[in-house]
Amino acid sequence: MPVDKNLLSGSNTMLVLRVLEREDCYGYQLIQELRRQSEGAFDLQEGTLYPILHALERDGFVTSRLATAETGRRRKYYHLTDAGREELDRQRAEWREYARAVEGFVFRPGPATV
Repeated sequence: MPVDKNLLSGSNTMLVLRVLEREDCYGYQLIQELRRQSEGAFDLQEGTLYPILHALERDGFVTSRLATAETGRRRKYYHLTDAGREELDRQRAEWREYARAVEGFVFRPGPATV
């Protein structure tokens, strides 16, 4: 089941970094891998992905290179840098803290107190 886009918006960058941690990808491949690895839960559109990739490249978290695929088509492959790995680790830690706080609040027994 696809995840609500409002929930995803803050984590899209972390998801892209995670895919690139596993392998270098070109844009469409990254979208497909994200969808496949999440069993369809995460379905980024190109209009969302490319601004993320451009910002990651600008910030030094990814680099890109042009290469010719077996089909003869030129593609831009993105590669996670050491700084990108550090950023992914930072975002993972931040996500764990956030998720722990949300779970503690949402699943706390009894009614919420005001």
